[in-house]
Amino acid sequence: MKTWHFIGILLPLLGCSHGSPAQNEAQIQKTLNKPIITNESPEPIQEMAVPKPIQKQEKQQQQQKSKALMNVPLIKQNPELKYGCEVTSLAMMLKYAGADTDKMKLFNEIKKDNDPLKRSATGDILSWGNPAEGFVGDMTGKHAGYAVFDKPMIDLINGYLPGRAVNLTGKDFDSVLDHVSAGYPAVVWTTGDYRLPDRWESWTHGREVINTPLDLHAVVLVGFNETTVYLNDPLTGRKQVPVNKTRFIESWKALQSRAVSYR
Repeated sequence: MKTWHFIGILLPLLGCSHGSPAQNEAQIQKTLNKPIITNESPEPIQEMAVPKPIQKQEKQQQQQKSKALMNVPLIKQNPELKYGCEVTSLAMMLKYAGADTDKMKLFNEIKKDNDPLKRSATGDILSWGNPAEGFVGDMTGKHAGYAVFDKPMIDLINGYLPGRAVNLTGKDFDSVLDHVSAGYPAVVWTTGDYRLPDRWESWTHGREVINTPLDLHAVVLVGFNETTVYLNDPLTGRKQVPVNKTRFIESWKALQSRAVSYR
């Protein structure tokens, strides 16, 4: 993928701070085995096992996999956490799970990668932290901030719900939807307008090269149906935002299919 370098004036726009945006039941008929006529005494006629009709509960379970919608509480990241879309989304999910926490507690508890931001004379980012290891930059917005990825979030979930964290990163989106249909919201990574990212940047972190879009965002996936996903967005402050499912999946895959939840 082609990598673009952006000058320092774009730094205030890093991370999440910039975003806006029947089954037909089969007919069942009983069938009986007919005895074969021989010289010997025929064996008793035995009735074949007949499948039972689909029960109402099974129908509901099938319908559940095609749609879901949860009343997850909405929490806004601003004004305290300009770049805090991940921990604010996590606060929504954990509160729905019954955990006693809030975005500021999670802000203090999330692991940080404190490698300083270094820029060239022209403002290009030369080196910075690794969001896979901890939050990069300043989440409050007093200085440039960026993001955090799934593993530090999983550690935080297990801190509140021991042994219950589920990392759905790298799985197909149907697996994420199955998890949501079971009654568990998920924090998912996308972009500010839920479209494909178009502002890629790269920098070094030790011997690593971090390639990642600047227009990254995290939201809570709270429901879906055949054509739509529903999101709680901590930046826009909108609850159960309907977004075209196909469009959203494209942006989610571009962000490396990251998603975390619990069970």
